[in-house]
Amino acid sequence: MQLVIAAVGHKMPAWIEAGFTEYSKRMPPEIRIHLKEIKPVERSGSKTAETAMALERSRIEAALPKGARIIALDERGRDLTSVQLSQYLTQWQQDGRDVALVIGGADGLDAQFKAGAEMLIRISSLTLPHGMVRVILAEQLYRAWSITQNHPYHRV
Repeated sequence: MQLVIAAVGHKMPAWIEAGFTEYSKRMPPEIRIHLKEIKPVERSGSKTAETAMALERSRIEAALPKGARIIALDERGRDLTSVQLSQYLTQWQQDGRDVALVIGGADGLDAQFKAGAEMLIRISSLTLPHGMVRVILAEQLYRAWSITQNHPYHRV
């Protein structure tokens, strides 16, 4: 199984790339984290947020592995604890399908895309920079894995 973080946005600062790389390289070979950056749609002139999100939806769908479980990140999504995420990670591993965790662009994710996702989750009630969400998500996936392994990284 692979975990794909599909994130709208590109050309992140070096500290974002370093943070993401740090946590993704800690993952074991059987559940690697892969990042797929999706170029955002520039909003100019007559392009509304809805138009931009619909165009980004097409780019996102093209980047996702076929048959993957789609988990969309959304401010109205389910608020999970790290332990709950570890339980989902265990279920996902048993299922064997790839998992795509999708981070939208500045305007969020298209409503149709979110409706087709298997789950909506929220990283924080705070508004975070999209690049930082990549780092936090990678860290939480590593933490979830460490919980499943009784690794001391996660302390109660």
